[in-house]
Amino acid sequence: MANGGPVCGPISSYSRVQILHLLFEAGSSTTRAELSITELCEATGLHPNTVREHLQRLIEGGYVIPTIEHRTTRGRPRTLYSAATGAPGASSPVARDKAKAAARRGDLMRSMLPDATASDLGREATYQLDALVEHLEESGFEPILDDRHLTVDLSPCPHAAGRSEDRPMLCRVHLELMQGVLNEAGGPLEAECVRDAVLASDCTVQLRDTTAPLIEGTGQLRHSTKQRLHRTGVVHGMA
Repeated sequence: MANGGPVCGPISSYSRVQILHLLFEAGSSTTRAELSITELCEATGLHPNTVREHLQRLIEGGYVIPTIEHRTTRGRPRTLYSAATGAPGASSPVARDKAKAAARRGDLMRSMLPDATASDLGREATYQLDALVEHLEESGFEPILDDRHLTVDLSPCPHAAGRSEDRPMLCRVHLELMQGVLNEAGGPLEAECVRDAVLASDCTVQLRDTTAPLIEGTGQLRHSTKQRLHRTGVVHGMA
């Protein structure tokens, strides 16, 4: 995938974005939350070996969960794959360990900078942001976090130079990944939406504190994890 800067992590290629999109879609369905390699190949047109390689990288990163199919008939059970959303039953031990490590590094960083501006956020929300910042940096972004307005500025987006028709899916997938990281860390913050922007290189993600009163949104949304229009200087550790 062409982009304007170095990109790594779970969205380092459009093929991975496709796979993650399919797994997130499956996870939101009422029938099946898991897909097989055969199903992913049919949906993407990718070779099975390519799909296996991408899945392995995503599993190692804590973004995908493999499970062995339970069979009631003869035959070798398949390995099925689902998105690690951090929800009950969809949590990755790799992602949980990464969130805990991010919190430890955040505490260490804050202890070394005692004069840093205190945040009104509680401990859980602060740890969520620690994990989110590390995830974004791993994914090739340089996030600027405003913990007062709960926004994350990712401008300039390293994917802005890519194909415009690919970007809607990429934005949706990355928003889902951000929500998964917040869920794994545990706390009140949600990745609410990608705010509408004038320039393609601009990207600001709006977070929401679920413990705060809901306020009707005033701006247009480019992508959202939920079909609703409600919205509402601390140092964070880095890898």
